[in-house]
Amino acid sequence: MSDTTHDGAIAMSARPSPDDGLTPAELAAKYGLSVSGARPGLIEYVRQLWGRRHFILAFSSAKLTAQYSQAKLGQLWQVATPLLNALVYYLIFGLILGAGRGMSKEVYIPFLVAGVFVFTFTQTSVMAGVRAISGNLGLVRALHFPRASLPISFALQQLQQLLFSMIVLVLIVVAFGSYPSLSWLLVVPALALQFVFNIGLALIMARMGSKTPDLAQLMPFIMRTWMYGSGVMFSIKVMLADKPAWIAEVLMYNPAAIYMDLIRFALIDGYDSSNLPSHVWLAGVIWAVLLGVAGFVYFWKAEERYGRG
Repeated sequence: MSDTTHDGAIAMSARPSPDDGLTPAELAAKYGLSVSGARPGLIEYVRQLWGRRHFILAFSSAKLTAQYSQAKLGQLWQVATPLLNALVYYLIFGLILGAGRGMSKEVYIPFLVAGVFVFTFTQTSVMAGVRAISGNLGLVRALHFPRASLPISFALQQLQQLLFSMIVLVLIVVAFGSYPSLSWLLVVPALALQFVFNIGLALIMARMGSKTPDLAQLMPFIMRTWMYGSGVMFSIKVMLADKPAWIAEVLMYNPAAIYMDLIRFALIDGYDSSNLPSHVWLAGVIWAVLLGVAGFVYFWKAEERYGRG
């Protein structure tokens, strides 16, 4: 096509493009383009995570090794830290406040140490999850990988640390008269359920923390409140015997209390099933499946937004 200008020159106009009028989505479909970093389908996302399993394991092990690399005692702090916490709680709650009433010293000390170790597993998984994305933005922006690898690897790191602590817990349990038996095998499924629960919670906190970094400052207060309401230092049933029954029921069915009580029941001879809520194993499975699935889906839905903005 041509037009004559006011000075007699001939101007050529461009031919209309066959792409004129197409939306960006239609153009992408026409030329087979896809969004960089787009969220894959849920099944594909799980497949990608499985393909990064070696990275997840190596990353968690490296973080665990580096955690105390500057300390002279090194990896011994993995055990010493929760053990010192248990000692402080025993001095305050066991000796001064008498929180171990209803239990002999042979039961209460393993009860307390088990509670501190097991709750610390959840507490540190949550705190690491909050910073999993916001604290690793350089890695998130530089490399393409399923972002769920980070909170999962941090939860795995805390599991590895707990396993070191369990060695000390076993020694304490034996020292106070509870010897190995078949019930000790129940520790394995109990920890597996708690691990799945912790992963789900870490994934939820990782997504929330990625947009609200200040959440990391608030979480210690929330976790401390959760600890005091979960019977770490005392028996909920005994301590709330004079309160309405529903209060103790609610507190005993909270997931932290359930996983602590399952470990205590498995390891401590004097801590029998009368101390556990009804259908405790079913409750443990429900909490693990509910938080594990919901946390994974919740995190996956924001996959393409991590590290942007």
